[in-house]
Amino acid sequence: MIGLDSNILVRYLTQDDPVQSKRAADIIEHRLSLTNPGFLSVVVIAETAWVLDRAYRFSAEDIVAAIELTLQIEVLVVENEPEVFTAMIELKEGRGSFPDALIGALGARAGCAATLTFDRKALRLPDFELA
Repeated sequence: MIGLDSNILVRYLTQDDPVQSKRAADIIEHRLSLTNPGFLSVVVIAETAWVLDRAYRFSAEDIVAAIELTLQIEVLVVENEPEVFTAMIELKEGRGSFPDALIGALGARAGCAATLTFDRKALRLPDFELA
């Protein structure tokens, strides 16, 4: 298994840099395999969503599509994939940001009764309570 940083995934998804995007595509499409997959930590997934939102001004729909595509790539292993999927659905349904939804889903998986927050927007998500 080979760990991948968010910049590899961002370049692959955006195809915005002729040199780095080609290298990222070569890695994902040719270097990785089912027996030697790429590993994406939840930090990489959260950072990718944040970069797509803040730096690239992707809409929520476009971020959902990017995460969905990432989850479908067979040669990628996504840490905590069920929670990433849950967070993607929360974003798709307009309940909150992807990072907040991921925090809530990971807390729920860990057995937290709730995640306390001062963020009023996060309160739209089922796993959050006002601190």
